[in-house]
Amino acid sequence: MLSYNPGGIFLSNGPGDPDAVKYAIMAIRQLLGKKPVFGICLGHQLLGLALGGKTFKLKFGHRGENQPVMDTTTDKVEISSQNHGFALIPGSIPDDKSVVTHLNLNDNTIEGITAEKLKAFSVQYHPESSPGPHDSDYLFDRFVEMVKDG
Repeated sequence: MLSYNPGGIFLSNGPGDPDAVKYAIMAIRQLLGKKPVFGICLGHQLLGLALGGKTFKLKFGHRGENQPVMDTTTDKVEISSQNHGFALIPGSIPDDKSVVTHLNLNDNTIEGITAEKLKAFSVQYHPESSPGPHDSDYLFDRFVEMVKDG
């Protein structure tokens, strides 16, 4: 992937158990720190696993729009769209690797992380679906700035 010299790496959404995608976790580990990385949904879970975290299966999953998420860096509440059945286990990623940036206000599960030293961040929800409708636009702006900065 790096031979294409992309400006950044986008880890997209997808179905299923993130722990079953071992090849992706290994690939992400090799990419971290080399190019900016932005993950959503499954990409968020895979980034968390690549950083040493663990996931668990939610009893019912998070489905649909109007899911409240708090950006812990600003205390701003965003309305999100979600469709996932797994989440990162709180405290499973070493503190020196990442910081939790977003929390689900319904069940306090992790909705976002950042690994600033590695130029990587992710959110569990779907900012591309425009549920707020513009609550999550800043995430794409953040990624573009990271790509511009190299």
